[in-house]
Amino acid sequence: MIIGALIIVMLLMGGQPWSIVGPGQRGVLIRLGAVQKGVFQEGLNFKMPFIDRVVRVNVQVQKNEAKAEAASKDLQIISTVMATNYHLIPEAVDEVYQKIGLAFEDKVIQPAVQEVIKAVTAKYTAEELIAKRGEVKSAIRTELTDRLVTFNIKVVEVSVADFNFSRTFNDAIEAKQVAEQQVAKSRNELERIKVENEQKISQAKAEAEGLKIQRQEITESLLKLREIENQRKAIEKWDGKLPSVTGGAMPFIQVK
Repeated sequence: MIIGALIIVMLLMGGQPWSIVGPGQRGVLIRLGAVQKGVFQEGLNFKMPFIDRVVRVNVQVQKNEAKAEAASKDLQIISTVMATNYHLIPEAVDEVYQKIGLAFEDKVIQPAVQEVIKAVTAKYTAEELIAKRGEVKSAIRTELTDRLVTFNIKVVEVSVADFNFSRTFNDAIEAKQVAEQQVAKSRNELERIKVENEQKISQAKAEAEGLKIQRQEITESLLKLREIENQRKAIEKWDGKLPSVTGGAMPFIQVK
């Protein structure tokens, strides 16, 4: 009876000898104020009443958003918003809690994001940041991953919003794009004229070749016509007598 009463009192005072860690969590065991090595897994875990307590730490994927300003390689001021999906490495939450605590976003992630964005954007000109967006994102992710893993924080994915530039730079980019479009239009027009001229030349060559063939045909026809005309004139002049040959082997016989 007395033992049962003591157990009830212990439970009411929070002295139960177990702790339940929920899904997506890990437990950090604190004994008399000191972090103990090892991590409580999900489910039921046992501890010593009154002298042990368990801190539950979220190890699910979380999202952190940070605004950042930096300068490009050509000293253009840029601003952006970066979202980082991350989670604590489950097997190391005791070390994270002991060295950093639960405010790891403010103490570690936010400063790391600022430093990485400044370091990466300084390697690219403003135009390259726009044209090589995929490459820039990959570089940011790689460098941020390397920095945070030393704090037992794993980066899952990063998302970089559009880089925003000053109004002056945006106007300059717009003017350049307009100029490039005009150049492209002029180049296309020149190409069109070139093609049309080539077509005209080809057509003229074809027509000249046709005329040449026609002239050849006309010349041959005229020669034949003249030959026929000469034969006709010779027939008209013939008196009906065959020529006689003397001194030959085959004399003509005169027919009367």
